[in-house]
Amino acid sequence: MLAALPCETSASTWGEEVYFSLPVAAQLEPDAQQVVDPGSVCFWVDGAALALPFGPTPVSKSSECRLVTKCNVLGKIAGDPGKLKSVRDGDAIRVEAV
Repeated sequence: MLAALPCETSASTWGEEVYFSLPVAAQLEPDAQQVVDPGSVCFWVDGAALALPFGPTPVSKSSECRLVTKCNVLGKIAGDPGKLKSVRDGDAIRVEAV
């Protein structure tokens, strides 16, 4: 995934999740998850996108962070994932390694 960085794309939102496509192909890992903690950094294999859930999505049961399908969990957002509420569909996103 790091080889694809830096890249620029645009954001999409789905409930309380921000996601955006990345020029990466991956396989679903055996420990992939559909229900994750808020602020998890996930790779949605079927959509070739990074998914950043911070609250309920349209398929959530109650207040859980439920992704549309199982995704590879890559890490966790440092800081308050609730700040993602300000992201709107079409916002420019730049992804780079730090």
